[in-house]
Amino acid sequence: MEYRIEHDSMGEVRVPAEKYWGAQTQRSHENFKIGVGLETMPREITRAFGVLKKAAAKANHALRPEKMTAEKLAAISVACDEVISGALNEHFPLVVWQTGSGTQSNMNANEVIANRGNELAGKKLLHPNDDINMSQSSNDTFPTAMHIAAVEALEERVLPALNAFIETLLRLEKENEGIVKSGRTHLQDATPITFSQEISGWRASLERDRQLIEMSIQPLCELALGGTAVGTGLNAPKGFDCEVAKQVSAITGRSFVTAGNKFHALTSKDELVFAHGALKALAADLMKIANDVRWLASGPRDGLGEIFIPENEPGSSIMPGKVNPTQCEAVTMVAVQVMGNDVAVSMAASQGNFELNVFMPVCIYNFLQSARLLGDCMVSFEKNCVSGIRANREKMAHNLHNSLMLVTALNPYIGYENAAKTAKKAYKENISLKEACVALGFLTAERFDEVFHPEEMV
Repeated sequence: MEYRIEHDSMGEVRVPAEKYWGAQTQRSHENFKIGVGLETMPREITRAFGVLKKAAAKANHALRPEKMTAEKLAAISVACDEVISGALNEHFPLVVWQTGSGTQSNMNANEVIANRGNELAGKKLLHPNDDINMSQSSNDTFPTAMHIAAVEALEERVLPALNAFIETLLRLEKENEGIVKSGRTHLQDATPITFSQEISGWRASLERDRQLIEMSIQPLCELALGGTAVGTGLNAPKGFDCEVAKQVSAITGRSFVTAGNKFHALTSKDELVFAHGALKALAADLMKIANDVRWLASGPRDGLGEIFIPENEPGSSIMPGKVNPTQCEAVTMVAVQVMGNDVAVSMAASQGNFELNVFMPVCIYNFLQSARLLGDCMVSFEKNCVSGIRANREKMAHNLHNSLMLVTALNPYIGYENAAKTAKKAYKENISLKEACVALGFLTAERFDEVFHPEEMV
């Protein structure tokens, strides 16, 4: 491998000749060999740095054109567009497990954009600190990248998948109207419910999760950029914070604004905790829905067997013909991961000391993993399982009419205690509710038939 010599304030460093990164990136690359190849800084963050560096250059050009010239802006803009597109991903090698402020990833972006911009300009035009990092600090750029990446992940990955899932459930509701089945509470038989009502519970849960996620996006649209090192805005021109937020909005097509209090924006991560809480709520509901689906599909002969789900792959290496609810299992594993991530996000957010939080990389790493996993698993679950759910009407009818909890319909006619005696006798002697009720003398056979209509109990 060929190398070139780069330097920073600590001296000279050898850097692979074909890479755009510089001395500070190389030092981090060598000093933090933790999770290399597995836990690289998320590409959503790399992209967000491309957005904010381009926005900063545009704001600097508007406010201090003598320093950020049109020539510099043009070179920076092209390099940033390449970062945004992912064309330069190989030049961002740093892992999550680095400085807690994300300084090295900020410098990684500064060095790559400067060196690529110089290559485009055909001369030494740009300096990583003086030009690409102009009016900025790692302490305000990294939290800004976190918010940009979080908003894009929620709006581009999670919400579209969630909306498609909800639409499928709405279709299933309509297709299964009028099918009455046994309800269940505490995993025990309960009074009847329609299958469409059961599905509506799933759908309404996801609609509420969508509402919570949408509520969490607005606070994330506040950007720390302009606070520089400790929130005072040192070395940034007046109005830079508002102008750079406007430029980020123009580049992303979203409504970002400057944070009202930069001291809060640098040290607190409460917006991410709140948003991840909404993701955790979604994970909890997906866990519930996936478990319901696999319970209802259990069998095929010795389980509930009330629904059919798509058979996607063989389920056993030893039991021929076995098929498992694998999509449900994937969803529940994702839910567990998201719940674990919520602890990491919360703990990381609690570690703000004085004017800075120094757990930012691990905070956004877990947040983005949750968003990515939830989006992907909802697409997979909806496509490979939920969309193909079919009611087993025969089994639903059998279970409904075999349920002892239908005795609840007799409460108004024979009272709670007599109804309980009826259910216990029917269960103990393995006879029908009608036979038990008549044998106990509570109702005649004719009167029982007049008042006992399970399909009307919903």
